[in-house]
Amino acid sequence: MKGYEGVSSTDVDLEAGTGETLYPGLSYGENQLRWGFIRKVYGILAAQLILTTAVSAAVVLYAPLNGLLTGNSGLMFLFCVLSLFLIWPLHIYHQKHPVNLIILAVFTVSLSFSVGVSCANTDGSIVLEALILTAAVVSSLTGYTFWAAKRGKDFSFLGPILFTSLVILVLTSFMQMFFPLGPTSTAVYGGISALVFCGYIVYDTDNLIKRFTYDDYILASAALYLDILNLFLTILRILNRGDN
Repeated sequence: MKGYEGVSSTDVDLEAGTGETLYPGLSYGENQLRWGFIRKVYGILAAQLILTTAVSAAVVLYAPLNGLLTGNSGLMFLFCVLSLFLIWPLHIYHQKHPVNLIILAVFTVSLSFSVGVSCANTDGSIVLEALILTAAVVSSLTGYTFWAAKRGKDFSFLGPILFTSLVILVLTSFMQMFFPLGPTSTAVYGGISALVFCGYIVYDTDNLIKRFTYDDYILASAALYLDILNLFLTILRILNRGDN
């Protein structure tokens, strides 16, 4: 057709949904809708990460808030319990706007305080290293998952493996309260934790591309946010332990 002779496959904007499909067998219209859904999820995720950065910076830089949180273990425990409790209404009301966004914001802030305290108790250079490493790992794994999905690869088989690994990690963390691990065991635990959360980034990104419905944007962003947050805290813990 006239006006289209010079358009090559390399000139097509894939993000706009006008080029190759996200994965084989996806129709053109579905591909456009899926890209729109993905952009929406990553927009919400970016807002969560910005909010977490702002709250964490406030905890680190504002001395009264820092002292209140670091010196009050009961308050920190309350934030941890609140974040766990909010997972239930987040699932129940994830399709009810704007309640879903309000719950997600409270959920993000409650976790952000924990991140802020962890950063406040760690040397600034180590926090920066952990941030750079986390950004590099997340970007690499996300890019790889999109590349692999376009070539027909599927990562749904990781679900049961990652869930079992996560349960073992949680039980081990509780056991450490009564039977502290040695330096070597702690390093191994940290390495395994990092691998598990890297696996979750691939698994949840694959779900974002293929399996999350268009009404599950809150659940998708919350899942990826938890993956990134846990990976950052794990890397921070490993680097801090190595520095000590």
